[in-house]
Amino acid sequence: MRVLLRPRWLVGTIIAVLLIVLFVNLGFWQLRRLDEKRDRNAAIEERGAQPVQPIDGVVDPRTGFDDVGRLVYRRASARGHYDPDGEVRIRSRSLDGRPGEWVVTPLRLDDGTALAVNRGFVPLSTDVPAPPPGEVEVTGLLFATQERQGIGPRDPADGVLTELSRLDLARLQQQYQPDLYPLWLQLQRSDPPVDEGALPVLLPEPAQDEGPHLSYAVQWFLFATVGAIGWPLLLRRTAKEDERRRRRGSSPSQEDTDRPLEAAH
Repeated sequence: MRVLLRPRWLVGTIIAVLLIVLFVNLGFWQLRRLDEKRDRNAAIEERGAQPVQPIDGVVDPRTGFDDVGRLVYRRASARGHYDPDGEVRIRSRSLDGRPGEWVVTPLRLDDGTALAVNRGFVPLSTDVPAPPPGEVEVTGLLFATQERQGIGPRDPADGVLTELSRLDLARLQQQYQPDLYPLWLQLQRSDPPVDEGALPVLLPEPAQDEGPHLSYAVQWFLFATVGAIGWPLLLRRTAKEDERRRRRGSSPSQEDTDRPLEAAH
């Protein structure tokens, strides 16, 4: 096809092929995200159905922060005393469209260890009520430490921080003396109970929807299909038009065919 020998069409074809490859890869990436969501939903359902156990029966406090993936979404309980001196806020959080923070308070257990308890959400510029005094029993979902992703913000490496950009147990442990459990607990129930409507607001359970990944995958594959079919059709039509122009340019006109006859007379 001669049209491909022209620089602009050759460059256009290269760009079209690269875009098609990109769209196909984006489609498969969305399908992988969908599989991850489905695996996560299955883990939430399976582990959430297990009975509530004391935290020391779920995980050894000496376990590393990175070795607890199979325990995430388990339900656990713990009994101890809140330590307000170790409390931190996790900034850049939202709930029902409102910006705010999480309030995380260590719960000191009788054996000298501590469990980071996410007591819930507070809107920005809100005074947080102190945790209940005395012994409390908390029940909730277990989550792994949060790690920095991509170009996410960094917390200062040194000093005692009252705010963190994520619930990083290793960074919290750095400034907190008692040994922390390698999972943090999202509070769901407390004894004595938390007053309904009081701050912090308890966080909802993790959503189990599959998200828009399937529809996004279909869209990317459709874009790739349009490119794979549409670009060759455009090249073919352009080549036919060029061929017609060449034929018109090479065939003699009526005036030229008449001149030899006039000369004969």
